[in-house]
Amino acid sequence: MNIVEISSLNHPGVEIFSTLTEAQLRNRLEPDKGIFIAESPKVIDVALNAGYEPLAILCENRHITGDAFQIIDKCGNIPVYTGSRELLANLTGYILTRGVLCAMKRRKFPSVESICSNAERIAIIDGVTDTTNIGAIFRSAAALGIDGVLLTPTSCDPLNRRAVRVSMGSVFLVPWTWLDRPVCGLKDLGFRTVALALTNESVSIDDPALNKERKLALILGTEGDGLANEVITDADYTAKIPMSHGVDSLNVAAASAVAFWQLKKRTNE
Repeated sequence: MNIVEISSLNHPGVEIFSTLTEAQLRNRLEPDKGIFIAESPKVIDVALNAGYEPLAILCENRHITGDAFQIIDKCGNIPVYTGSRELLANLTGYILTRGVLCAMKRRKFPSVESICSNAERIAIIDGVTDTTNIGAIFRSAAALGIDGVLLTPTSCDPLNRRAVRVSMGSVFLVPWTWLDRPVCGLKDLGFRTVALALTNESVSIDDPALNKERKLALILGTEGDGLANEVITDADYTAKIPMSHGVDSLNVAAASAVAFWQLKKRTNE
């Protein structure tokens, strides 16, 4: 183990856990040279099993021979910066979940075509900016049979630290990339699209026609304004989740779980 004891917030090498912003970590100009931060042993392990390359670990002293031991051993000879709980909290600005962070190398984004080539159910995240919602959507997508996720450039980065943590590592399990064309362009790849929106023309999400579609793209909109009118107009279907007790809608993350379950592939049909 390459254990590096730190006693200062200015120790060389720890800036990736402290002074770099999410935008700097992401490195938009050269995404394949970017970094992301995975938090907690379980999430880090999921990322490692998915083939992501670890660069450095930040870990409380007590976890080196405890919760983080197997993770550290699995990462090889990368630096493991360690110090007291209080020092690391001052360094990062928050208490570490299960006492461990791992800086990991981003990958080159796959193409939209590669995500869609063998997929039957994909989710399109359009302008969702809340990190918690992004993480929850990915967790539901992984659990409920979504083959891939496409995000518009106005959406939150799925490798944001909080999004990764909320997803419990599901962002490493579901193929995803950034959408490089209008949503309606998915029709050229054989998909029918369904916008999840409340309109006078919306059908119920359990409409049999939806489940009969072999390749279906589910479009999820922003937390506040929902989907843009042109996205709804260009979709093949507009669907809503029937509500009770005067409730008008669900949070986008909760709605995604309902939609993913209802419209999942029915292999026995």
